[in-house]
Amino acid sequence: MSSIELTPSQKNILQELVNLYRDSESAVKGEEIAERVNRNPGTIRNQMQSLKALQLVEGVPGPKGGYKPTATAYDALQIQDMDHAAEVPLFHNGEQIEEANVAEINLASVHHPENCRAEVTLQGSLADYDEGDSVTVGPTPLSKLQIVGTLDGKDDTSNKLILTIDDMVAPAEAPEH
Repeated sequence: MSSIELTPSQKNILQELVNLYRDSESAVKGEEIAERVNRNPGTIRNQMQSLKALQLVEGVPGPKGGYKPTATAYDALQIQDMDHAAEVPLFHNGEQIEEANVAEINLASVHHPENCRAEVTLQGSLADYDEGDSVTVGPTPLSKLQIVGTLDGKDDTSNKLILTIDDMVAPAEAPEH
């Protein structure tokens, strides 16, 4: 399968379309996307034409119309089929975020524990996250690892939260008999 090269702005628009579509499960209006990515609706319409040409977006006609992502859009954003995403809980300032879907946890710079960081890729909007917020990810399904961190920054184009790790908690191994 050939990978589709998207510009950061196309990626951002497509990501928001996917987020909004997942929340509403109905066609998304260009204006809604424009609001989320701080662009004017005309720009969004032009971008949608190119995304349609790439077969990433379908236009839905009529008063309830708008845009919806195609299956290819999910591939292009490398989102796996959402039904099979591992359930990794995410807590934001102590509150569990139901709709946050943790796609990937990447522990960068593990060799330097004093400045250890984690990159957490989310499926969902990063709009509500601010630097300095406390974020806890996990326990993960396999290793039951839980990462407690402080939000250091975010990368909107790849939908990543960058955390400074304050604590990593793994369950104690069961004693050998």
